[in-house]
Amino acid sequence: MTQPNPTRTRSRTPLVLIILFSLAPVLAAVLAYFNPDFRPEGSVAYGTLIEPQRPIPASAALVATTLDGKPFDVGTLKGKWLLVTADGGDCQDACARKLFILRNSHASQGKNVERLARVWFITDDQPVPEKVLEAYKGTIMLRVKPEQLAAFLLAAPSAVQTLAEPMWIIDPHANLILQYPANAEPEKVRKDISKLVYNSRIG
Repeated sequence: MTQPNPTRTRSRTPLVLIILFSLAPVLAAVLAYFNPDFRPEGSVAYGTLIEPQRPIPASAALVATTLDGKPFDVGTLKGKWLLVTADGGDCQDACARKLFILRNSHASQGKNVERLARVWFITDDQPVPEKVLEAYKGTIMLRVKPEQLAAFLLAAPSAVQTLAEPMWIIDPHANLILQYPANAEPEKVRKDISKLVYNSRIG
């Protein structure tokens, strides 16, 4: 009966160890993917993921007009990351805060700035103050029917009263993907947006 060769066994040990060390990062990534509890702190988005994702409705289901009354199909914005808020036209302090957060988050994206656009859905017929128009030039301002907007952003046509609280992100495929809470922390919103744009090849 042939006896095991201890020299050959010892010579294989380093090879086995090298293979195990090489596979360790792959196994860790797979484990993290299938079990979010193992993901490192900071790898999870600050915003709440919307599941299932909701596409921008057809123009008949989300009727929008520009401030000068011209029809606007929101679906034509497909291809960019959209930073979205909703509020009344008089734009009180909470409204201005959201516009400020989105403007600064957008402006901080460096070479990726052209991949994003800001959208303010105005949910009433109130005139927009001149100081707001001036401060937030570059924001796409659209008047919409609040029930239609609530059906899209909140999946609840009757939730009109809560439209002014969150902020949202729509991806370049025109899918609503993230929602941010009322009084969201500006720095965390900015970091979320930076991660999305930096790690994505779409838009």
